[in-house]
Amino acid sequence: MASAVEVEQKYELITRRLQEVLGGDLIKSILAEGRTLKAYWGTAPTGRPHIGYFVPLTKIADFLRAGVEVKILLADVHAFLDNLKAPLDLVAHRTKYYEFVLRTVFETLGIPTSKLIFVQGSDYQLTREYNLDNYRLCASVTEHDAKKAGAEVVKQVDSPLLSGLLYPGLQALDEQYLGVDFQFGGVDQRKIFTFAELHLPRLGYAKRAHLMNPMVPGLAGGKMSSSDPNSKIDFLDPPDVVRKKIKGAFCAEGDIVENGLLAFTKAVLIPISELRLERARREAHPNDTELSESDATGSQKPFADDDAPEGTVFTLKRNPKFGSSSHYKTYQELEDDFAAKKIFPADLKSSVEAAILSLLEPIRKTFLANEEWQRIEKLAYPDPSASEPKKKKKEKVYHPPPPGKGKNTNTNTKTSIETAAPTEATVGTAVLAEAPAKSEQAKEQDAPTS
Repeated sequence: MASAVEVEQKYELITRRLQEVLGGDLIKSILAEGRTLKAYWGTAPTGRPHIGYFVPLTKIADFLRAGVEVKILLADVHAFLDNLKAPLDLVAHRTKYYEFVLRTVFETLGIPTSKLIFVQGSDYQLTREYNLDNYRLCASVTEHDAKKAGAEVVKQVDSPLLSGLLYPGLQALDEQYLGVDFQFGGVDQRKIFTFAELHLPRLGYAKRAHLMNPMVPGLAGGKMSSSDPNSKIDFLDPPDVVRKKIKGAFCAEGDIVENGLLAFTKAVLIPISELRLERARREAHPNDTELSESDATGSQKPFADDDAPEGTVFTLKRNPKFGSSSHYKTYQELEDDFAAKKIFPADLKSSVEAAILSLLEPIRKTFLANEEWQRIEKLAYPDPSASEPKKKKKEKVYHPPPPGKGKNTNTNTKTSIETAAPTEATVGTAVLAEAPAKSEQAKEQDAPTS
């Protein structure tokens, strides 16, 4: 049995910075029992993973520090079912690519992958037991409820495929077959989570808790999506591409609502800085010994200048012509200054750009040093501009038709016949023409001589 203080400390660490928690009492009761909490976070390997993934991956670091056993589900079956976002011949390659990316990102954040369990969906989702449960679920769920549950996650089209209706049910069953106490995901998954809470007990399975992180707006406002290249920055984007995308990001002066750069700072940069500061202070948490700087492949400094005051989580650097740098100990201080127009958008962009480049640099470095990862990347995301090899044209060989065949046979035959032999009418005309001449000769022969 854990003490009430320990329970509260772990619960605060598990739920901090989340947008919503469903079933918090269940989590507290398991912590009070002293039992190890088990959780899973899933991702469907479709488009290229982008820096928005830093949001859940950073949160997973909190779960590990609180002693939670975390499973990472690479949902390959889901990827195929989601309106053919990833054809079957690409899913296997993309699954491997995602695992390369996620493991590398965890290592750059100082999160040891030995404490994570990677699971491929098809390893259990194709079993007899799982499919029987899926049929049982299909027999009790209406088309309306299935479509409503996946409305925020499954691609919506005018004529939806049946596969998209299966998606929410499979995600609910994953909680049972992965043997977890809670599922973690973005707030866009809420309808699927409530679907699972309603229907799993109807199959005789336990109701799980659900934890949701906020969604980070894209660079142009709206949702950051793998299908929109202008809304996101990929983990492997080169520095010049990153700079170009940030330069074009929507960042109106004083606007704190539709501002993807501010949102990313709040959801990713500040939490990473806080994590690094906590490690530096060696603040007590159950698994701190597993999250040392030596485990990380990238820099573990907070996003603050060396001469910044102690506790600074973000330094906003300005052009010396327009003033000195500003140091912030909380995100709220930064947001308040931006809302008051004390921060010029160009200065925010340059500061966020520097922080993002420092996060991506060790990831690209690892990629460029790993030939197998590079090979998988080419298979998973073939270059769409690459032209297919032209097929060699067959040489035409002339084969003359047999006698009496061919399209001009009738015409040629008629002409040859007319030329070679006269017709009956022609013969008759010739005979008649010769007849008068013969009778004139006969008259001359019969005439008397004098």
